[in-house]
Amino acid sequence: MCGLTGLLGRPGPEPELSASVRRMAGELRHRGPDAEGVCVDAEAGLALGHRRLAILELSEAGAQPMVSADGRYVIAFNGEIYNHLALRRHLEEAGAAPRWRGHSDTETLLAAIAQWGLEAALRQAVGMFALALWDRHERVLSLARDRMGEKPLYYGRVGGCLAFASELKALRRAPGFDNAIDRDALALFVQFNYVPAPRSIYAGISKLPAGTVLRVGADRTGQGELPEPETWWSAAETARAGIADPITDEAEALSALEAALGDAVAGQMLADVPLGAFLSGGVDSSAIVALMQARSARPVATFTVGFDEAGYDESPHAAAVARHLGTEHHETRVSAADARNVIPHLPSLYDEPFADSSQIPTFLVAQAARRKVTVALSGDGGDELFGGYNRYFWGRRIWDRVGWLPFPLRRAMGRGLQAVPPGVWDAAGGTLLRQVVRPGDKAHKLGARLQTVRGGDDLYRSLVTEWRQESDIVQRCGRPTAALDDDTAIDGIGGMEQRMMLWDQLTYLPDDILCKVDRAAMAVSLETRVPFLDHRVVELAWRLPLHLKIRAGAGKWALRQILYRHVPRELIERPKAGFAIPVGPWLRGPLRDWAEGLLAEPRLGAEGFFNPAPIRQRWMEHLSGRHDWTASLWSVLMFQSWLEQQRTP
Repeated sequence: MCGLTGLLGRPGPEPELSASVRRMAGELRHRGPDAEGVCVDAEAGLALGHRRLAILELSEAGAQPMVSADGRYVIAFNGEIYNHLALRRHLEEAGAAPRWRGHSDTETLLAAIAQWGLEAALRQAVGMFALALWDRHERVLSLARDRMGEKPLYYGRVGGCLAFASELKALRRAPGFDNAIDRDALALFVQFNYVPAPRSIYAGISKLPAGTVLRVGADRTGQGELPEPETWWSAAETARAGIADPITDEAEALSALEAALGDAVAGQMLADVPLGAFLSGGVDSSAIVALMQARSARPVATFTVGFDEAGYDESPHAAAVARHLGTEHHETRVSAADARNVIPHLPSLYDEPFADSSQIPTFLVAQAARRKVTVALSGDGGDELFGGYNRYFWGRRIWDRVGWLPFPLRRAMGRGLQAVPPGVWDAAGGTLLRQVVRPGDKAHKLGARLQTVRGGDDLYRSLVTEWRQESDIVQRCGRPTAALDDDTAIDGIGGMEQRMMLWDQLTYLPDDILCKVDRAAMAVSLETRVPFLDHRVVELAWRLPLHLKIRAGAGKWALRQILYRHVPRELIERPKAGFAIPVGPWLRGPLRDWAEGLLAEPRLGAEGFFNPAPIRQRWMEHLSGRHDWTASLWSVLMFQSWLEQQRTP
């Protein structure tokens, strides 16, 4: 795991280019504390910078940027190619292998690119990555990102040239950086609590979408629009292909799933440094740890954090699973004050506004793991692949009850739900709506959705929206669109639940979940690996019929059956809980003064990004306890905190 950055089309002598890219790479030291490397082609205005976290091949033979054996290609690479030894054998059997300098996966990938071309090499690779590849012959730079978007890569025009980097903080050190805050991106941020790809918070800077390659010639950097990224792997096409070729036999499906997931876990246990896993005691992390322990001759190191806050501590469940599996378990106790002390560091950790509050415990468990290991496997992706989120079955229940009504009647019902004060719903105990909604805020949120949604896809968009654009919360912005506004991405995906899962894989997973884990772990120089996102597992998951994922009102049925072969059912079966902390109560208590300072009406008005009135209204309602507006307020607070840091010298 590493950090990369660079410039293309930047005129200047070699020492000047080298100095510029070293400054940029210096901002990525946390991603690669072990070594720094620079490569410059002054004639093309190219400079590649790299910070290395040594995982495979700890010697200088793994140093980057790396030049191919034939001298044609130079690569700066961030990630891991888990099947690189198999790729080496393939090259050797074909008589196409160079004289190997070491055993790094970067060298293997570079040799594969030299032999087969970039896309063909990437299609044969199993791994996670972002890379920059300079073709000295064609004088073309290629930027590429892995299939599911595990590793980040930003790019755009800065100071008249192309700049790119693993994180925005490196781009801010590029010569001539003065890119303004993109108000449309800000509007999307407060809608979703993250900035959705391909946008970034800065105008002119984009996130390279997952599964794509961007090619830019040295003569194209200073004129016209940059080329559009080209797709080399598509999650949507994978979903359609899987649904068209289902595994209908239950036993066959479970056997195939355990084999594919076991292979993914085994491949991701390859490392020349200490390795472990996050363990919450839930289905996903327990399944990964169980398969790791089954393939390890010694106890696997597992990590969890325990919270003092009542109702938020899952560490006893993790400890029980660890005892049963026989792992070397490490539990770190965290106080509320410890968690709150992370908040001032969030703007620098996440580098652009990011408002998933589970970013705090994610950082804490990564920090704890880094004291013992350099690589940690995680259970992320299980919910999106196997139907674990509540919205997959609650969305269907809601729509089955009200979707048949004409839209005017649904809108009237929504107004009626909102007309009843939250306290009345709370007193009624939710009996009027039974399983459709819980009291108070839930009834009001459902009422708001019924007034706008016209179909199942609209319902999904509503469920993942915090601030609707119609609220006009962001000043002087347009009506920006995001990937979720393009229904063609889910054409051919029939069921509401499957459409939701695909939307999550295309948007929420890369832009929220994977971003959250990458930044939290890389801040402490910890590499995280995600076996569920091995593309072979993803492809297989889409071949499983829906009833093997969601059954009897619960998700991840097939995955649970695999887990129960290793861990007793009673250690796992309990209500689903997110990786959460009590941010809402903290905003009414120990965080109140901090939040009030950031949300003060004069400040909001003077800064000119937000309209103060709707924010102040939600803030007052939250403080009074009449509503829980934690998620929508957290997005505003995270932007305000980020903005404050940007303006600090």
